[in-house]
Amino acid sequence: MDGFRKKGLVATRRAALTLIGAGALAAGGITRALAAADDDEVLTEAKVLRDPDVPVAGNPDGNISIIEWSDYNCPYCRKLEPELRQVVQDDGKVRLVMKDWPILGPVSVTAARTALAARYQDKYHQAHDAMMGVSSRLTEPRINELLAAASVDMDRLKRDLNDHAKDIDAVLKRNNEQAEAFGFRGTPSFIVGKYRVPGVLSMTEFEQVIADARKAKMN
Repeated sequence: MDGFRKKGLVATRRAALTLIGAGALAAGGITRALAAADDDEVLTEAKVLRDPDVPVAGNPDGNISIIEWSDYNCPYCRKLEPELRQVVQDDGKVRLVMKDWPILGPVSVTAARTALAARYQDKYHQAHDAMMGVSSRLTEPRINELLAAASVDMDRLKRDLNDHAKDIDAVLKRNNEQAEAFGFRGTPSFIVGKYRVPGVLSMTEFEQVIADARKAKMN
C-alpha cells in the first residue's frame, strides 16, 4: 500500500514521534495513505482533515493541523486538555481537529455520542469541555448533569441522538478506522502536521513538534 508508512524515529524528539513517509502529505494536506479491507479509502485529506461532521477548535484557517483522537474517560486526555488548548491559543495558527474515539467502554461511547449530538445545537464544545473538565470517571447520570449545567438543551439532545443516530455512529466509525489505520493503541493520539504522535506531550514538546511540522511542510 502507498502512503502513510513509518519512516523512522525522529532522533531529536521523544521515541514515540514518527515522521510520516515522504510523499504521504502533500502541500495541500493528507493524500491517500491506507485502504480498508473493502478497498474504501480510510486516510484521505477529506476524511482525516476536512470531515464536515468532526468539530474543529483553534484557528479554522491555521497553517498547521493537529488531529486529536480522545476518549472522555481517559485521564491522560483530561490532564492534557488545558495544556493543549493553551498551546493552540498561544500559537494562533493551529487548527485542532477533534476526533472522538471512545475505546474505554460503553459509557465512553455514550459520552462521545452525546457530545456529537450536542453539535446539532452548536454546543459540542460546551459538552466536550464539561466532560473533559471532571476528574472522576463518567457515568450516564453524570454526563446528563454536566451537559445540563453547560446549558445544553437536554430535550433537544435526546431528539438529536435519536434522529441523527446513524450519522453520529458513522462519524465514530470513521474516527476508529482512521485511528486503527494509523496504528494508534490508545488515547490520546495525535497527528501534528507530518508527525504521528501516539501519546502525551508536554506544552514545550507540542510547541517544538508544531515548529518541526511547519519546517517539514516547507520541504
